[in-house]
Amino acid sequence: MKSIIWKILLFVLMTFVIIAGISFEIVKSPSAWNEFPLIPGLEEKAKIIFFHVPTAWLAVIAFLMAMIYGIKYLLKGNLDNDAKSNAALQLGFIFSVLATVTGSIWAKFTWGAFWHWDPRETSIFILLLIYGSLFALRSAVENEDKRARLSAVYSIIAFLTVPFFIFIMPRIMTGLHPGSANDDTAGPVVDFKMDANMMLVFYLSLFAFTILYFWMWNLSYKSIIIKDKLSKKYI
Repeated sequence: MKSIIWKILLFVLMTFVIIAGISFEIVKSPSAWNEFPLIPGLEEKAKIIFFHVPTAWLAVIAFLMAMIYGIKYLLKGNLDNDAKSNAALQLGFIFSVLATVTGSIWAKFTWGAFWHWDPRETSIFILLLIYGSLFALRSAVENEDKRARLSAVYSIIAFLTVPFFIFIMPRIMTGLHPGSANDDTAGPVVDFKMDANMMLVFYLSLFAFTILYFWMWNLSYKSIIIKDKLSKKYI
């Protein structure tokens, strides 16, 4: 019963966020609950925050969970923790790609091209290389204990770079992305000083996407366990 309730809640939240994030109008002086204020320099493109930021947020959560379960594996040697770490890694990579794609779409309509090697774009590209290499490492090691151990150590080291590439580097360097060191137009968005309506939709989006992530992570973890059991059964 509880499973059905939170799935219904997730469906309602995601439906509202998608409809509101796409259809709510941006005007200079909002007078209705379904209107967002005009943000100089962003205009209609400000709506991407409801989808781009949550995907980047989930990538960070996923990589953090990959590190946490990697540490648990090293402490207990339980392969279930490796499966949970692997599931988080897979989703983290997927959401990193989604953050890159949504950011590139925004860049196309804002800066005229999908890619400019802006500090934010460069940092996410480096993270994709770092975590993409981990999948190559896992596929190259056949012994499951050795694979889990190497993956756990790699996940810990890799996550140490995440705060720098996601939160620090793009803010201390000059760039085109809102929130860069030279940015003076997107303050209301980056500093979370948004209109109440926009802030409500933004936080509902973060909440809904977070629920979606944990649902996907649970399904991914179970599928990995089932796949491992089937592979061992038919060896």
